[in-house]
Amino acid sequence: MDWRVFAQQMATMARDLLAQDSVDATLRRITESATELVEGCEAAGVLILSGRRVDTLAPTHRLVIDSDRLQERLREGPCFEAARTHQGERVFRIADFTVEEQRWPAYVPAARELGLGSMMGFLLFTEDEDFGALNLYSSRPGAFTEVSETAGWLLASHAAVAFSSARTHAQMEQAVETRHLIGEAMGIIMGSHHLSEDQAFDVLRRYSQQNNIKLREVARRVCEEGSLS
Repeated sequence: MDWRVFAQQMATMARDLLAQDSVDATLRRITESATELVEGCEAAGVLILSGRRVDTLAPTHRLVIDSDRLQERLREGPCFEAARTHQGERVFRIADFTVEEQRWPAYVPAARELGLGSMMGFLLFTEDEDFGALNLYSSRPGAFTEVSETAGWLLASHAAVAFSSARTHAQMEQAVETRHLIGEAMGIIMGSHHLSEDQAFDVLRRYSQQNNIKLREVARRVCEEGSLS
């Protein structure tokens, strides 16, 4: 590994990540960079664990999705273990899927049947009940070396910052959009029922609570249908 060249590649990637215009685009650039920059990496993806639900984001190969679904179905595997501890290992590796692994006795042989030879994972974030990890895969046992792990850790560190920034920006945009949506819905209710602003908001809030529907979705329904009936 020529670390000077790698540093230049990481700097280029960091600039590229900041230039992406959405969370999805940021994640795609992260997983593409993993396959380009980390020695031994043939496929990559971001696993998001929310409670008991697993989502696979920006997979570069079908194998990534299959592995994540396997962990979800078995409730077992390196990502589930890291999520359960919550302080978790920031890096986890299965060096050889042909070797029995006592920590994950069901996941490892099943993953081997999918065609996995080795994998590494890097913690991106933990937040309340949510957990995110960048996972790298190879069909070859022993594909990832200490150099691979160092390169992956450096990439994941940049990725975690970029992902956090993209998520914050997306959340801010959604908050502004929600505020506009609720304001529009209140205006419709005020006009059709001759209510004050506070009364119109109370109508939306009560409907949301009584029907267990998010306020944003209640407002969207009013905007689309013109009423709550």
